[in-house]
Amino acid sequence: MRVGLGFDVHPYAPDRTLYLGGVEIPGEAGLAGHSDADVVLHAVMDALLGALALGDIGQHFPDSDPLYRGADSARLLERVMSMVAARGYVVGNVDVVVVAEKPRIAPHVAKMRQRMAGLLRCAVEQVSIKATTMERLGFVGREEGMVAQAVVLLLPAAAAGHEPAGC
Repeated sequence: MRVGLGFDVHPYAPDRTLYLGGVEIPGEAGLAGHSDADVVLHAVMDALLGALALGDIGQHFPDSDPLYRGADSARLLERVMSMVAARGYVVGNVDVVVVAEKPRIAPHVAKMRQRMAGLLRCAVEQVSIKATTMERLGFVGREEGMVAQAVVLLLPAAAAGHEPAGC
């Protein structure tokens, strides 16, 4: 088994579309970033890469590379999942906490879990997403940005009943 921890933060950008967990959240200010700034998927990618001791998303998808300007984080996660599979692992479970004063996350959790399960190649029951606020403290409390933290458990594919990578 391998465990990884991921963390990401982005400031709000009113002129952008908000994406969380690979899902568009309509009517809300987006997040600033080189890609689509999906703070949830970025934290999950960092957790996956950390579990494999492969660094972080900045090393694999640098913001200095114009190729990733406006990139869809779901496509980046698919590339990270290819790295996971190539090393013979599958997702055991992922647990994400979103820290934000706005928007309310609860109405979007089911759709986010479904989307992420597809991207992570696992069952929706293996994906947990929850949210909290900062009780109006700090930059999150002042509604300047959003944070996500993720923990992921990777299992050897063979032990989880999956075919080895490449089969």
